[in-house]
Amino acid sequence: MKKSIFYLSAFLLVIACQKNNSTEKDLIKKADWLIGNWEYKTNWGTLSETWQKVNDSTFKAQSLFIKDKDTIHHENIILQQNGEKLSYTTTIKGQNNNKPIRFELNKEMEDKLLFENLKNNYPQKISYKKDSNGIITEISGVQSGKTTTEKYRLVKTK
Repeated sequence: MKKSIFYLSAFLLVIACQKNNSTEKDLIKKADWLIGNWEYKTNWGTLSETWQKVNDSTFKAQSLFIKDKDTIHHENIILQQNGEKLSYTTTIKGQNNNKPIRFELNKEMEDKLLFENLKNNYPQKISYKKDSNGIITEISGVQSGKTTTEKYRLVKTK
C-alpha cells in the first residue's frame, strides 16, 4: 500500500511539473505576432522595429528612427518571461545614462500587450496592439505636467 501511495504521489508530481513547464512560457507565446520587421514612414523619417525570438522565454528588438541618413533614435528592447511575469526592458541610446528601464505587463489580451512603469519619468505606459493592418504601438504618460500619448502604426515588411 505504501508503495502504491509513493508511486501515485510521484506520478502526480511529474504531471504537475510537466503542466507547469508547459504553461510557464504561455505569456510570451501570446506575443509571437511581434516577431518580424515593422516600419512606420512619415515625412520626418522612418521608424522601424525588428523583433526576433531569442529562445522560449525571450524576444529582443531593435527600434530605430532614421531621418535621411541620421539615426535620431536607437533603442534595444528585451521582452522576457520569468515565471508568470512578462517584462519589457528598454535601453535607449543617450537616455537614462544608457541604463535599461523595465516595464511590467499590466494587461494582456489576445491582440494587445500593455506594459507599465508608473515610476518612470516618461513614458509610464507602452502598449502594442495587433490589428488587420499591422501593429499600433502607443507610449503614454505624464510629461512636463501634461498627459501625452504618441501612437505609431507599423506595417510588416517581412
